[in-house]
Amino acid sequence: MGKPVLPSSLLGAFLFFTCIGNLYPGVALANSVTRHYKFNIRMKNVTRLCGTKSVTTVNGKFPGPRVLAREGDRVVIKVVNHVSNNITIHWHGIRQLRTGWADGPAYITQCPIQTGQSYVYNFTIVGQRGTLWYHAHISWIRATLYGPIIILPRKNESYPFVKPYKEVPIMLGEWWKADTEAVVNQAIQTGAGPNNSDSYTINGFPGPSKNCSSNETYRLKVKPGKTYLLRLINAALNDELFFKIANHTFTVVDADASYVKPFETDTIFIAPGQTSNILLKTKNHLSDDTKFLIAVRPYSTAAPGTFDNTTLFGLLEYHGINNINTNITTSINALAVPPLPPINATGYVANWTNQLRSLANSQFPATVPQTIQRRFFFTVGLGTNPCPKNQTCQGPTNATKFAASVNNVSFVMPTTALLQAHYFRQWKGVYTTDFPNNPLVRFNYTGTPPNNTMVTNGTRMAVLPFNTSVELVMQGTSILGAENHPFHLHGFNFFVVGQGSGNFNSSTDPLEFNLVDPVERNTVGVPSGGWVAIRFRADNPGVWLMHCHIEIHITWGLRMAWLVMDGKLPNQRLPPPPADLPKC
Repeated sequence: MGKPVLPSSLLGAFLFFTCIGNLYPGVALANSVTRHYKFNIRMKNVTRLCGTKSVTTVNGKFPGPRVLAREGDRVVIKVVNHVSNNITIHWHGIRQLRTGWADGPAYITQCPIQTGQSYVYNFTIVGQRGTLWYHAHISWIRATLYGPIIILPRKNESYPFVKPYKEVPIMLGEWWKADTEAVVNQAIQTGAGPNNSDSYTINGFPGPSKNCSSNETYRLKVKPGKTYLLRLINAALNDELFFKIANHTFTVVDADASYVKPFETDTIFIAPGQTSNILLKTKNHLSDDTKFLIAVRPYSTAAPGTFDNTTLFGLLEYHGINNINTNITTSINALAVPPLPPINATGYVANWTNQLRSLANSQFPATVPQTIQRRFFFTVGLGTNPCPKNQTCQGPTNATKFAASVNNVSFVMPTTALLQAHYFRQWKGVYTTDFPNNPLVRFNYTGTPPNNTMVTNGTRMAVLPFNTSVELVMQGTSILGAENHPFHLHGFNFFVVGQGSGNFNSSTDPLEFNLVDPVERNTVGVPSGGWVAIRFRADNPGVWLMHCHIEIHITWGLRMAWLVMDGKLPNQRLPPPPADLPKC
């Protein structure tokens, strides 16, 4: 097993490192250094798909610059807001052990950073290595404000797989020609689904869909006979995606910055919010002009027309090609399109996710809670709210707007940060602690939907004593159509101990739970027309959002929050907020 290779192009994002020599390959990193970055949030004109628009960026980059650290490092990131919108940034997947003030979701752990203001996010990376990412966590600003977090193993520790020749972040996203804030505001106003994106993107590039965008094709340049570590991230707002390279296979070695038992596949399935490290072994003895198509296409069980059903193409190019911008559309048209699973391939997705298993060895144990203290059963899915008086809505009926809920509670965003209200005991009128442990009304969740599709609305949290072992079953519903819902839990990793189709059977399904080597994740899909079971230990005091990572579903209220109480010992309690915590 080889030592990790530092990426060759390192980070235009940082202000400085404690040890400046740590920035460059070949220079040894000290143990547990503090790494300082400065993120200037600015508008930037970006041209894609024959049009130019001003988008929100970090340091003028789209996608944003890399954050690089080693396991155990402290990361200090000063975010300065130079745009007219309020801003927060979430460090997706970072455990934030006792640093909940740095988690980032607006009005959950902090008030937003207002125009002209700044906030310093300060956290330590504990027990994690792999690929995570950061993104704006307010409205739909994350459409362009996102970037990779690369966590290398500690110094003198190696990957538990072959040493890669090179490491490449691959961020999948979406691009709208329109202003995404206008897109979501229109959807909120009308109560309808949002306008679809115009293209998917690879590292910000939408591919050669039009003559004027022929130079907007992502190219992954490789050499023959080498192993590349692709750090794959789904930063798309509203779609789960398949990723494939023609005539090549991958070895999956990591999911959500947790190592997995390696397995081979020719197609990657990845939901919004999820990350995966995959090894690509290039072919031997290919000529310098050899190219293969990279293809990205959505997975969805939604009705046709309610999602972007386009296919994105990029290029895998073997090293040595000259004039790579010449006749790119023609050359792509001449290449074989790799066969992808059907758009609604629910069975394929279930089989794919079932292959993921933790390493579960002495070095990387799977610490699955074996004894459970609290059990929860949550239904998740879409529903409706009534249309306001004297208004015509465009939801499922003219009298309704689309909504979404967990246990029929559609989350109402507070105007005071929940963590702040909790810490200062000023919770009255901000939130309640009566989130239901089970659905208040039982029905055939995946069968014929009930006549009443209305949801309730509120800011309600579920309370957990410190160190509680939790089992949560999330059951998908078919009230307004069955969909896969990628749920992200802030502040924790969890173990995916079971999943299945249809309605969860509390008598028989737990007998099949994997309590030995289940995959450890921070984002998991609640299967379309099915259920998923997770376990975690509530060892991180604070307020932690849990939500579907499909952005329109978040907008409609498909989220809730856990309130994890302090423990008895000093190191089990949430510290006071930093002095520069933004004010509402």
